[in-house]
Amino acid sequence: MRITHIVKEMARNLYRNFGTALGSLLSLTLLFLLFDLFWVAAGTSQTFYLSFISDLQMDVFVTEETSDTALVALEDSVRQTPGVSDITYVSKQQARLELSGQVGTDLLVGYDSLNPLPRSFILTFQPEYLNLNEIRRIEARLGALNGVSEVNYSRRWLEKVEKTRAIILQVGLGLGVIILLAALLSSANNIRLMARARAVGFRQMLLLGAGRFFIAAPFILEGFFMAATAAALGWVIIYYGQQQVTFSQFEIVVPLRDHIIAFCLACGVIGMFSGYLGIRSELKA
Repeated sequence: MRITHIVKEMARNLYRNFGTALGSLLSLTLLFLLFDLFWVAAGTSQTFYLSFISDLQMDVFVTEETSDTALVALEDSVRQTPGVSDITYVSKQQARLELSGQVGTDLLVGYDSLNPLPRSFILTFQPEYLNLNEIRRIEARLGALNGVSEVNYSRRWLEKVEKTRAIILQVGLGLGVIILLAALLSSANNIRLMARARAVGFRQMLLLGAGRFFIAAPFILEGFFMAATAAALGWVIIYYGQQQVTFSQFEIVVPLRDHIIAFCLACGVIGMFSGYLGIRSELKA
């Protein structure tokens, strides 16, 4: 009976204050939609970054003094380096052919016996090692090997990308906190407006022996319902937009369904807290 009464009170409160409830629902939907859009953008950019960085290669150049026998031992040492997934040996002749293909002509005509291009190994890495810190460790370890003259990779590009990712993460965390705080305050204020019209009735119920939680429960439930519904509507809009818009350069990455459900429930919990904040001042003796 108590649960039924709480649900009916919530429904009556929403019906009596339909305009305020609708405005609260729309404002919460907009706030959560902003959070959802950033979440999708972050996931999409992360997937695009991982796909792009998976092609990262490192060139390990061999000194001229390294003999063919020492070259075999050096290749084994490079291959056993943690994080290296594949290694390709490039001889002087192969380097010459690649250079000719890039510039469109053979620049070393007449230097068949004195090819100045160095021998090298081209390395690719395991996915978990594709970050700046791990690549730097690999670079230091390879540079210390006997027979290695230079280690080269897209160092500046990787540094800029890592720095940009850190900035995006910090901005995202700050934006998320602001959006959730705004949703909390907005929902609490709307519930406070609804509760203020029934302040006299609350005092009468308190005098008749009704508990404070029993009086506040419909508003707490209302906060949960409004916030969870607004969060769900935000994702409905996201899914609709995903069906209408396509990109040829990259794929939009939407979070997993379990994560979306957990997010909606978390928003509902925030709504419950906002409902408590909205009704608390009206229940003071």
